[in-house]
Amino acid sequence: MKNMLKKVFKHWELFLIIFLILEFVIFGAANPKFLRPKSIMNSIVNYISVCIISLFVTLVMITGGIDIQAPSIIGLTSIIIGVLWSDAGMNIWVAVAIAFIAAALCGALSGFFIAYCGVQPMVVTLGGSFLYSGLALLVSGFSATPAYKGISGFPGKNEAGEFVSFRFLGKGTLFGVPMQIVIYIGLILLCIWILHKTKYGEKLYLIGVNQQAAEYSGINTRATIMSTYVLSAVSAALAGMLLTANVNSAKYNLGSGYTLAIITAIVLGGTLNTGGKGSILGTVLASLIICILRYGLPLCFDVDTQNLDLPVGIVLVLVVLGREIAGQGILQKWFKKKKV
Repeated sequence: MKNMLKKVFKHWELFLIIFLILEFVIFGAANPKFLRPKSIMNSIVNYISVCIISLFVTLVMITGGIDIQAPSIIGLTSIIIGVLWSDAGMNIWVAVAIAFIAAALCGALSGFFIAYCGVQPMVVTLGGSFLYSGLALLVSGFSATPAYKGISGFPGKNEAGEFVSFRFLGKGTLFGVPMQIVIYIGLILLCIWILHKTKYGEKLYLIGVNQQAAEYSGINTRATIMSTYVLSAVSAALAGMLLTANVNSAKYNLGSGYTLAIITAIVLGGTLNTGGKGSILGTVLASLIICILRYGLPLCFDVDTQNLDLPVGIVLVLVVLGREIAGQGILQKWFKKKKV
């Protein structure tokens, strides 16, 4: 028993896998409808923005930083695409490209102040969340459509009623799998390769452990840190584009309220807020755990969707507390004392 617990808590991803399996067992036993593949995939699609952004904010937090401005960039990206396409008459893909460039510039601006000016990441990204939300509202003012309605009617359906072009990214399927999930899987593989198979990933870990030592070893720590915020902003732009294509509506406040969900997924995944430790697999598993929890509780136990933050918060606190206790060897000492 003691050896098993040691193994589970030593390999955090193993614990998350066990937790995820337990969710399927409990929810599946409570309501067989829970196990329908199509319903599960739809629940992931509804949560995909958080899943995508969490991957790249993980890179930020491994360096010892934090990024809470990504949700505001979702709204900024969405409304830029909508205004340029609907009111400026631009091709939808040109509008998407401009929105991505704008998002990258937002990330670069925040990353510059953090990496080169030494301002605290929390302060910069908190200010950035207000700044970019304000810019999104400003851009929405250039549209003939009232801001509260949102810009709709994006191109994407052929005569047969199939989703194509821009809408295909949000509503289309590939071999029966929603296109958003296919994109997410591709991003998971990309991030695993970046973080665990490249020198860039090694630099991120070294910076998180000791930035000064990394600087002495020849790493351009400032440029590397700044790049993580650019990547995070671009991932938010991608999430904003997919969300817009999915709901067929561009709004300045699209994605608002995602901040805590993103940070929760990363912390639950095992990434330290002090930097130097974290994994993409952990973030993916934690994102799925939260997603399945939010899907299963209303379906199987009639929990009101407005109250879902409470059980998710409780799970986060208990799991992280258990991890910290295990990390300090308290459980091992207790089992040794009891001779289990």
